[in-house]
Amino acid sequence: MRTQVKRKRSLFVLIGQVAAICLCATMATAANRADSTTQDVFDAMRGSFQPAKAQGVHARYQWDLSGPNGGQWWIDVENGTYKMGKGKISNPSVTFIARDKDWVAICRDQLSGTWAYVTGRLKVRGDQGIARKLGEMFP
Repeated sequence: MRTQVKRKRSLFVLIGQVAAICLCATMATAANRADSTTQDVFDAMRGSFQPAKAQGVHARYQWDLSGPNGGQWWIDVENGTYKMGKGKISNPSVTFIARDKDWVAICRDQLSGTWAYVTGRLKVRGDQGIARKLGEMFP
């Protein structure tokens, strides 16, 4: 019985985490265009950063996106500041793996967090608490 409760709790935590990630660029204009690319989503995230929400946070995020507009992106958050770039970051706290079109659709709120995660269209590896924090820092 406890194992089932733990599994359900873990699933709800992951669903909440994906929902928070979905919010990261939903409000940004560039990410909401019908022809948005993954680069548009990351560009929109730059304008939404909330330094106060990142105070005391030390996290390294990695995205591995497949598809024609895919690639690798990273964000390094360090105590109220961040750096962002393309490529691979060493020792990520969290890695998000998806197809480029799925990531854009998630950020445009076209795929529910539950559906994207449960069907395997989004994989999240690493610290779940840090993954959830992303949506607070980049609303």
